[in-house]
Amino acid sequence: MASVTLLPGTAPIKPEFLVSFQPRDVPDDDAAEGSTSHVNGRPDAAPSGETPEEGGKRLSGAQRKKLAKEERKKQRGANKGRRFQKVRDEVELCFRVASGKQCEFGDECRFTHDVSAYLAAKPRDIHFPSPEDLSNAPPFVRLPDVEMAEGEDTPKSSLDPTTTCPVFQRMGECKHGLKCRFLGHHVRTKEDGELELIVDEEKKARVAASETEVNFIDADTLKKIRTKKYPRPISDAYLKEIQNDASTQKQTGDSPQEADNAAEAATEAATETVPAATADAPVVATTDGAENVQDDTPDVPLRFVEKKRLHWTGKTYLAPLTTVGNLPFRRLCVDYGADITCGEMGLAMSFLQGSKEEWSLVRRHPSESIFGMQIAGSKPQLLVPAAETIGRECAGNLDFVDVNCGCPIDLVYKTGSGSALLDAAGRLGKILVGMNKALGDIPVTVKLRTGVKDGKNTAHKLMPRLGPEWGASALTLHGRTRQQRYTKLADWDYIKQCVEAVRAREAEEDLPPVPIFGGGDCFSSEDYWHKMDNYGVDGVMIGRGALIKPWIFTEIKERREWDISSRERLELVRKYAEYGLNHFGSDTAGVNTTRRYLCEALSFQYRYVPIGLLERLPARINDRAPAFRGRDELETLLASPDSRDWVKISEMFLGPAPESWTFTPKHKSNAYGSEEGQG
Repeated sequence: MASVTLLPGTAPIKPEFLVSFQPRDVPDDDAAEGSTSHVNGRPDAAPSGETPEEGGKRLSGAQRKKLAKEERKKQRGANKGRRFQKVRDEVELCFRVASGKQCEFGDECRFTHDVSAYLAAKPRDIHFPSPEDLSNAPPFVRLPDVEMAEGEDTPKSSLDPTTTCPVFQRMGECKHGLKCRFLGHHVRTKEDGELELIVDEEKKARVAASETEVNFIDADTLKKIRTKKYPRPISDAYLKEIQNDASTQKQTGDSPQEADNAAEAATEAATETVPAATADAPVVATTDGAENVQDDTPDVPLRFVEKKRLHWTGKTYLAPLTTVGNLPFRRLCVDYGADITCGEMGLAMSFLQGSKEEWSLVRRHPSESIFGMQIAGSKPQLLVPAAETIGRECAGNLDFVDVNCGCPIDLVYKTGSGSALLDAAGRLGKILVGMNKALGDIPVTVKLRTGVKDGKNTAHKLMPRLGPEWGASALTLHGRTRQQRYTKLADWDYIKQCVEAVRAREAEEDLPPVPIFGGGDCFSSEDYWHKMDNYGVDGVMIGRGALIKPWIFTEIKERREWDISSRERLELVRKYAEYGLNHFGSDTAGVNTTRRYLCEALSFQYRYVPIGLLERLPARINDRAPAFRGRDELETLLASPDSRDWVKISEMFLGPAPESWTFTPKHKSNAYGSEEGQG
């Protein structure tokens, strides 16, 4: 085929693999993060079913502009059409009975105790393939030839004795018991015809420490948090201190600038006056909020220099990623070489309200050697108590707490959280000092953007203060402003300027250096090492690059570009499904929750263009790929932008999707069928 000229910004795919010369619609990462998105095509289109006229009159240009602005505001945020309901069994068996236990509710239980009726209605077991069952030729996953006994005298059985339960295989026990969709692997039929669950006690004991997730919060603790009976003596003392300072400022009638200066002075003073938890005097939760309060307030305050130092230079860091950065995905990245992992962003308010969903974000797998959680909030009254609670409940299982000062989405920004803190240095200082006190020896880190508005970078002024004045133990700078979101390239020259500003102050005051990570557009080993060698950072935080190609960490560690095969990528999908079932559960609800998050992952991974198809390396994250075919049928399938193909891939490992189940991607441009593309 003759050489062709591709449009600028188009991935340079070899002509023999091209199906079309036109680049596909670029996935809208802003929409996925909660930015404006136009589902009605034209940005100024009227809402569906309406005409751009009022009272039969033609609208003026200004009126149309106002309507367009209102319409964009309505569509702002993540895809609002996304609704994911839990898929449950047709007949719901009591989970206690399913686990072989007695139900204390007896006949009053709202779930059935009739095991026979449940098994009769239960679908056939799902077959979970082994790595040896995978192939790059259709049907891609080899299924066993199983003859089902369906004679007139033999009732149909839902059990498949050839299947493998990923939970039982890894843990030696499946907590879902009879409700497991892979039940045939861990059940035997007794002489009386009853089913008996199998437990591998030896394996269960052996893997308890290496496979059991940590940072579970029990129901009683969540109830105390919800009812405001959870003791937080350190937060109470600190908040009282800053409240008294605020009252003093009000009485003296300070100007706003003077008040801000006084607030920062009070922040520094609070560093010395408020007691903090120390490693030698751990905080222990009490059953009564009025008891043993003194145990929580040691006499000797912890100074910032006594915090655990973070030695992160040269380590690979997986960014906190909303929705897609869940525990199964983090485990996958750890397998490929990620050293530092951080949970999805949680809201301080939701933690203080005892939200079960929010508290699930702090869960950690033992394979995560350096693990932290990220929190967002607007003021000390939210973040400091939340930090104290988190530090106490996750003591020993949390390596750092990251404060989000970079989230650009309106829902967060308009509450004064996320990137809004970039313009509120006094408030941010109070937050960081208070969190440092509340968390004891757990370090506080900060993730921020270059500024709020384009052309008005402010990080070079703020970053040198974060460590010396307020005790931040590590900093991460994403090289874009809030206004940019994910448009244009990250400004790595400015990242270097900020690093130099921090290092200059540290040298001037003879302070130990804190780790500084940069972020933005890293998509290959060459990208990574170029940034490490030229911009002064201690490491590069990787977000979208890891979503599209989780094996980027292997490339970085081995300093090579990996031409990963389609079968190796399918093995990655199988591993994600296995980790998802272990985390979300192997019952019907867990299987389809895993399916949902697997499809979320595939909505990014399809964007990978195999490097064997490219005319030049390295690939660039913002290049748009024309329609292309892979080197085999599986590679072509994995590159499909059609969400129905992602569901098809999920069915290879999680069985047929329920008829009622559909998947709508975060990126609206990927929603084929009933959804329209991005404008």
